[in-house]
Amino acid sequence: MDAIFTYVFIFLLTLLSFLIFMKRDKREEPEKRAKLPPGSLGWPYIGETLQLYSQDPNTFFSTKQKRYGEIFKTHILGCPCVMLASPEAAKFVLVTEAHLFKPTYPKSKERLIGPSALFFHQGDYHIRLRKLVQGSLSLDIIRNLVPHIEAIAVSGSDSWVSGQVINTFHEMKKYSFQVGILATFGHLEAHYKQELNNNYTILEKGYNSFPTNIPGTSYKKALLARKRLREILGDIISERKEKRLLEKDLLGCLLNSKDKKGEVLTDDQIADNILGVLFAAQDTTASVMTWILKYLHDEPKLLEAVKAEHNAIRESNEEGNQPLSWAQTRNMPISSKVVLESLRMASIISFAFREAVVDVEYKGYLIPKGWKVMPLFRNIHHNPEFFADPHKFDPSRLEVAPKPNTFMPFGSGVHACPGNELAKLELLIMMHHLVTKFRWEVVGSQNEIQYSPFPVPLHGLPAKFWKKSTC
Repeated sequence: MDAIFTYVFIFLLTLLSFLIFMKRDKREEPEKRAKLPPGSLGWPYIGETLQLYSQDPNTFFSTKQKRYGEIFKTHILGCPCVMLASPEAAKFVLVTEAHLFKPTYPKSKERLIGPSALFFHQGDYHIRLRKLVQGSLSLDIIRNLVPHIEAIAVSGSDSWVSGQVINTFHEMKKYSFQVGILATFGHLEAHYKQELNNNYTILEKGYNSFPTNIPGTSYKKALLARKRLREILGDIISERKEKRLLEKDLLGCLLNSKDKKGEVLTDDQIADNILGVLFAAQDTTASVMTWILKYLHDEPKLLEAVKAEHNAIRESNEEGNQPLSWAQTRNMPISSKVVLESLRMASIISFAFREAVVDVEYKGYLIPKGWKVMPLFRNIHHNPEFFADPHKFDPSRLEVAPKPNTFMPFGSGVHACPGNELAKLELLIMMHHLVTKFRWEVVGSQNEIQYSPFPVPLHGLPAKFWKKSTC
């Protein structure tokens, strides 16, 4: 009897809500001037998610843009979305009217990274945490990391067996993770590094899996790994507190921070932000380095120019017997343009994900409150209006600064990547050692792309590396 009453109550409540919504909708309709952008919302519930995942996502977005223009609607991953493919629209969402749009992520992903991570927030908390992260990754700080990053690059590449096929992306992930650990903790004990790496690998595998608590699933394993990571980080935090060290690494900045009321961050807030930084730093940088190796492999003349630049540095360092200096990493003009062009071509961060916090009107179109909004960086980076012959890898194009808001490899606005200088530094250091010490050959056809979730060459770019002394 109770069950019948409950069902009847729910039915009546649902019916009443529907009638109120319809009445309000009719009342407000005459007042509305803006209309929804062109496009299709696809099938009920699933929208156009199947179309998105049944093809290259970039083909999906570019086809939509060609059909509907630079602003269009769709429905993917359970959410109605407005896609924006112009520099002006990206600036509108990310900079000019950023307060009208909040960062948004599925709760399943927040559970794995931690709800206090800075990129889940906006407002005062976000401003405070962003300043701390940026401070720990400023030029004055990372310049002191050059010899340590170089040592990581040398150690990792020296372990490769000459002529043996390696998964380039996996090797670059090892490198970027170690650099992330260095920037976060300074010199961390080996057993902590190993425990962090083991559990982070499990967490990462479950990040894009179907969120369920069923034992044995990737997501459930990731949740358990997240719990262990929190315990490990708790031990590291406790040790640092006991030693009362005033380090300038990320952990030190987080521990020593006090807000306007004199309150410090909780251990949970510190742990969440450490995991957030490690997550943001690893796959993105590793993906770019993998693409750089592919692009250089495919452009022999460019590779020779890059080699000449780095061999000159190596010779000035007593044939590599002296470490790289900060000044040398800031004077690699050809390599720096290779990095930037790789960021444009690969567009590792293909779009930003925001949610409208109120109804927003843009260029006569309505972006309803609660709808997701996605500035499409890749579409902008590959637009021939801004980059001539955009699908050609040509670092020389960056000898002239791109037009404003047409080049956003690290995002834009208050949520732009705070670690972009560290990322560029570790890319240049790894490039230096690979072009001066190795030659490499890509194995098999590498014209396809896989998404995991960032775009990388198929199968992680299998390649054979030979040390030049054994060539």
